[in-house]
Amino acid sequence: MYCVLFVCTGNICRSAAAEGVFRQIVTEADLADRIGADSVGLHGYHVGEPPDRRAHQAARDRGYEIGDLRARQMTMQDFTDFNLIIAMDTGHYQQLARTGPAGSLEKLAMFLDSAPQFGRMDVPDPFYGGVHDFDYAMDLIEAGAQGWLHKIRAQIL
Repeated sequence: MYCVLFVCTGNICRSAAAEGVFRQIVTEADLADRIGADSVGLHGYHVGEPPDRRAHQAARDRGYEIGDLRARQMTMQDFTDFNLIIAMDTGHYQQLARTGPAGSLEKLAMFLDSAPQFGRMDVPDPFYGGVHDFDYAMDLIEAGAQGWLHKIRAQIL
């Protein structure tokens, strides 16, 4: 199975939403037996907690259910267990590049690499914002998830 890991700060907003959206579109593409997904935070601020209620609502409003997810913190084992590790912003990417074992750079990518039409690198953190910020993050996440599915499908099929 090809395994994808989405990474953000605390794993309650962006990476959790990316996991939920990606899993659903993988299932809809009838590839759930070939592509798996998970999400983590670089920090342990919210370990064991469900997604932020605003992220959950923004996802639910678009037909994605993420309420069953629980935050976890990135471990060194994740660099071994996942084929692709996708950072939600540049700071996450830089931290992963600094802390990952030798050879892990080839597994790292930026989430919006798969959605160049937005002309930006980072999915902004909506945590300190309002509903509009979560909706905008979901716009980016939906497009990026579709882009990653397209890239991965071309690789594994």
